[in-house]
Amino acid sequence: MELAIRDLSKRYGNGVQALDRVSLTIGPGMFGLLGPNGAGKSTLMRTLATLQEADGGSAMLDDIDVLRDKQRVRRLLGYLPQEFGVYPKVSAQDMLDHFARLKGIANGRERKAVVDALLERTNLAAVRKQKLGGFSGGMRQRFGIAQALIGNPKLVIVDEPTAGLDPEERVRFHNLLADIGRDVIVILSTHIVDDVADLCPRFAVINKGRVLLEGEPGAAVASLAGRMWRRVVERDELAALQSSMPVVSSRLQAGRTVVRVYAESSPGPDFEPVATELEDVYFTAVGGHLAPARATAAA
Repeated sequence: MELAIRDLSKRYGNGVQALDRVSLTIGPGMFGLLGPNGAGKSTLMRTLATLQEADGGSAMLDDIDVLRDKQRVRRLLGYLPQEFGVYPKVSAQDMLDHFARLKGIANGRERKAVVDALLERTNLAAVRKQKLGGFSGGMRQRFGIAQALIGNPKLVIVDEPTAGLDPEERVRFHNLLADIGRDVIVILSTHIVDDVADLCPRFAVINKGRVLLEGEPGAAVASLAGRMWRRVVERDELAALQSSMPVVSSRLQAGRTVVRVYAESSPGPDFEPVATELEDVYFTAVGGHLAPARATAAA
């Protein structure tokens, strides 16, 4: 199965161009969609999930027109939005049973088997009778994936699924997503670069509604080899440095400000070359430092 998105566009009534001729080809497995808040990721996810209309372009899931044949798409879709509500006084087991009914699983025995299997798969079987209002953030997210997997979907969309999770729950959720991604198309929309680096064999960077970069993480990192430089600076030096050269990122490390700069050769004294990371690729693309030819080479 393949999802082919071509020239997808969306402009909101306030004039914001949320999607600007977005084109992507996504096959089975995990696909990461990276971008800052407001980049257009959620608009794209909601459009693919048949929850809002596009102004133009197309999206085809094999021979299914995603923009026009919404009912057919929904039968093959699992969706975990960034924000989703639950009935706090209903147990996980009963809520999944309800969702299974809505998905058209009318037979009670079949429905119970589906619910039991999903609770086991998401490691929620031990708390099946616990009310959802008492779930931790990680448990809620695993419940969200469980409901998204009802009906054996062929396309699974998850929007910012690990935001706010503690490290242990994040690892558990990563393992769950990796297991799901073996058989179906899974689109992981996030601003957390490590999630994509850990999980996705292919990814894209989107900002201001445009795809800036698409490819394999390893190839994208390799395309910047020899072009990333590091230096420790005083805090009062940072603004001047940012105005004089392409500073990709800056962060505090042990109380000192460390900057990473994109340059073809050493940008100055006291800079040292550093190994490129996927985060460098992301910040370089979003910051506008990555030339179009360089972005194409990384794809």
